[in-house]
Amino acid sequence: MSQDLLILTPHSSGAVPASVLHAMLGDRLWNTAEREALLRRLFLDGDPYTDLIFLVPGARTLNAPWSRFVVDLNRERDDRSDNGVVKRGGFDRQPLYPEAAQPDHQEMEARLRRYWDTFERQVTAELPGARLMIVGHCMAAFGPKLGPDEGRPRPALTLMVGEPDQPTFPPSLVPALQQAAQQAFADVLAGAAVQEVAVGVPWASDTLSLQHSRRSGVPAFGLEVNAGLYLNAQGEPDDAALQGLNAAFRQFAQAALQLL
Repeated sequence: MSQDLLILTPHSSGAVPASVLHAMLGDRLWNTAEREALLRRLFLDGDPYTDLIFLVPGARTLNAPWSRFVVDLNRERDDRSDNGVVKRGGFDRQPLYPEAAQPDHQEMEARLRRYWDTFERQVTAELPGARLMIVGHCMAAFGPKLGPDEGRPRPALTLMVGEPDQPTFPPSLVPALQQAAQQAFADVLAGAAVQEVAVGVPWASDTLSLQHSRRSGVPAFGLEVNAGLYLNAQGEPDDAALQGLNAAFRQFAQAALQLL
């Protein structure tokens, strides 16, 4: 399976370059408590620990080296919206930068050139020879203020396989893919508060799957894991839950490959 599968985790990192932190914090950058508090907030507002959940030893794997709040690798390069490729605020709609330090066009282009373009080239280089690409995410247990489902509970897992007119995974195989996820994650979800394995709720597709499956022809889908399955209210991970999710994902990834 190793060379057949490409796994991406575009939001798993909490790293932020000092120059970006300085733009966000100004002179408070040198206050350790404030700096660490911001870094933790950004990490938890990313997809924390997804590099561990989606680990398949031997598979082609690309984990984001930087936080989604530096550059969002799962956005189109020209997406200049507030929640676009270079974000101006968090999912709570609070600004990330003082008004005078908002990234301008020159700063955005510099970040895109250094971080977004580099990751894009890496994905493109890894795809030849792969039979399946899986993009791993996690989602908040309830829709945040910035989400399409604000305040509503979310499924345990969501498969993002594209829109009906733009599928990223063969539509005829989606029911079998959903069943494979239900079987692989059955033990993990048995005692969980939420157990639904959904397709397309609250998102039908993720940008990386859509763009790269269209260009390369390699089937792809995104998988969202509800963060409530492994994080407590303080954002601390349950080690056994993380390991269980990883074991289930390995089983599921093998089953997904066998469908193709």
